[in-house]
Order: sequence, then C-alpha cells, then structure tokens
Amino acid sequence: MPAAEDVGFVVHQWVLKAENDLLTIENNLKSPEGCPTDTTCFHAQQCAEKYLKALLVHAGLDFPPTHDMRTLVTLLPEALRPELTDDEGRRLTRYATVTRYPGDYEPIPIEEARVAADLARRVRAAVRSKLPPEALRTAR
Repeated sequence: MPAAEDVGFVVHQWVLKAENDLLTIENNLKSPEGCPTDTTCFHAQQCAEKYLKALLVHAGLDFPPTHDMRTLVTLLPEALRPELTDDEGRRLTRYATVTRYPGDYEPIPIEEARVAADLARRVRAAVRSKLPPEALRTAR
C-alpha cells in the first residue's frame, strides 16, 4: 500500500491506465478493418480491473496480484462494490487469463465484445462515482 501522501497519485495512475484500455476498446470497436474481438475483450477486463484496483487503493485496501474480478470485488466493502454478477466477473476474468493467448476456444463474436465493453464502462462509471475529482483529472 502506498504511503498516505502518495495514495492520490497512485489512484490517479490506475485511472489513467484504465482510461487507456477504454480508449483501445473504443478504437477497436470503430476500426474500419474489423474489430479484433479477443483484444477488445482483454482490454475490457483490464479497464475494469484497473478501476477496481484504483478504488481499492483509494479505500486503503491491499490486494493480491490477480486478474480475478470476483476476488477484487469481494475485497471492497459492500457500499463500494460495483454491480457485477458472478457470471460477468467470470467472463471478464476469462478474457484476461484465457483468450489473450493462443488456445483451443471459439472466436469471440462482435456482439460479445460489445457486451464486454459495456461491462467495462459500467464498472468504470460505478468506480468513478466513488473516487475524488482529483483522481479523475485529465481522464475522460
């Protein structure tokens, strides 16, 4: 956990990285060459994960090095948790741990990539509503 005087800076850094993931999602979905759905879903998970970690840092809570969305959500007090079903959490986690590498799985349809993007945006909105304005400066 960062020193108290560094918490705001660290939270802001997590937010900036999450915003870069969101920008990648949006650019991918608009790509005239077609959307790389596996990459889009990976960045959706990363955006949501980084926002959750920003909120954990802001709340002064330690977290393990994990991509597991349910683990991160359950570390938060109930009042800070974004609404994310177990199925949605598992789906996002899978994008970070399975589909980012070559493997034996079906291609991800564009509709699923759009749903993943919406999940990331939903987590983003919920977390941003709980962070102080200074953590959000220069972020969208």
